[in-house]
Amino acid sequence: MQVTLLCPVRQCGLPLPREGRRYACENGHSFDVAKSGYVNLLQPQDSRSRNPGDTAAAAAARRRVLDAGHAAPLVEAIVTLLPLQSEDAVLDAGCGEGHHLAAFRRAYGCEAHGVDISVAAIDLAARRYRDSHWVVANADRVLPFADGSFQAITSITSRMNPSEFRRLLAPGGSLLLAIPGSDDLIELRESILGEAIQRDRTDRTIDLFTPTFALERTERLRHTVRLDHDAIADIMASSYRGLRTRERERLDRLGPVDVTMSRDVLLFR
Repeated sequence: MQVTLLCPVRQCGLPLPREGRRYACENGHSFDVAKSGYVNLLQPQDSRSRNPGDTAAAAAARRRVLDAGHAAPLVEAIVTLLPLQSEDAVLDAGCGEGHHLAAFRRAYGCEAHGVDISVAAIDLAARRYRDSHWVVANADRVLPFADGSFQAITSITSRMNPSEFRRLLAPGGSLLLAIPGSDDLIELRESILGEAIQRDRTDRTIDLFTPTFALERTERLRHTVRLDHDAIADIMASSYRGLRTRERERLDRLGPVDVTMSRDVLLFR
């Protein structure tokens, strides 16, 4: 499929073809390609802070967890649930440092596009996965792609934007959402945060998307892994912002723990 970037400047929206080391529209708006290979199309009105999204430390912590294989059974199962063709273009909305999108790319040889609001995360993705396309943008707002650009969209514990996902999907396209299961990280939430509440997000997510999409399949994925202190610290750094002093002290005392990782996967068309 042909994926066309659109100029993100307000009241423009013209096609944004690449010209060497920049993307430029006919109205004269241009955006440089970073040395690592991504393009930053985030506009000031689409961000509430100077450095939105994951910090460099959080993105690096998540990469260490994924590189160590702690979530590998979940990643492999998610990829299997959305089979793609090599000619398909897939968008990962809120792609972070690119691990899941790269897994789809390896498995199916599809054309891979990732978007995230964090410059630090996208830079990590672009430096490692040079066979894919990376854009800094806000997946909660209007995304800088033409209508019907993608055969599939994924959102892995990330952004939920039904109207934009519908606009960007080609007829008959698939949408895969993976949300944290009710018992995801429950041992760490109990030991460190002092709560072990099981929150089921499935029904409200289905309610959000069924006005626009048809639900085809649901799967609950669950995996238990033994984590040492460093891995636990990385998971907390990538999943929770700003632990309180008391919670930090609990984390510091925590040794190896068997931790539940779980995902509820929803496949829509």
